[in-house]
Amino acid sequence: MFGQNRKKIATYQNTLMQQHYAEVENMYRKMRGWRHDYHNHMHALLSYLENGEIDKAKVFLAEINDTLVKVDTVLKTGNTMLDAILNSKISLMNSKNIRVEATARVPQELAVADVDLCVVVGNLLDNAMEACEALPEDSRFVRIYIAAKGTQLYMCFTNAAGKKQRKLGNLFLSTKGKEHGFGLTRVDSIVKQYDGFVTRASEDGGYTTEVILPL
Repeated sequence: MFGQNRKKIATYQNTLMQQHYAEVENMYRKMRGWRHDYHNHMHALLSYLENGEIDKAKVFLAEINDTLVKVDTVLKTGNTMLDAILNSKISLMNSKNIRVEATARVPQELAVADVDLCVVVGNLLDNAMEACEALPEDSRFVRIYIAAKGTQLYMCFTNAAGKKQRKLGNLFLSTKGKEHGFGLTRVDSIVKQYDGFVTRASEDGGYTTEVILPL
């Protein structure tokens, strides 16, 4: 039994590492793209200025600013660790053409350890991403809401889904394998460790997980 659990944990950690690598690689790809665009923009801007076309330069700068506003999806929650995990996941979801709506604002210091917060938020967003990838691009979406409610940290994750899933205990049955179930079990274990609550709801077209943890 002990050996099986170690194997499960090793497989689980390996999966998390692969996902983290994909997120980091995606961020680097975006940075390379921005660097390439930056050089092109500077050349065009210098050309306008050298030719004395000030009005065209102003219009071009305004267009660049509009583009940056659209690209800048950085979410600032007030907590460094939550910023890191959310922004890396959102960046990866954007690269998979998943529409993301996110609202998150929390205290700088939380009662939940950083590693536990990563496991909970990371797992739930990974599951949401996987569910969306199985759907047509025009129907993919993930909604994130995280906020302090009195003395509690409230988190709600909703994603596009297919047919309503059947429930077994506190988990819904999945065809994604044992590792998927193990990840959700880890989430439940951490929530229980902090005397929190987790609820899940599945319906045709959508899946929602709510988590409440003490502040």
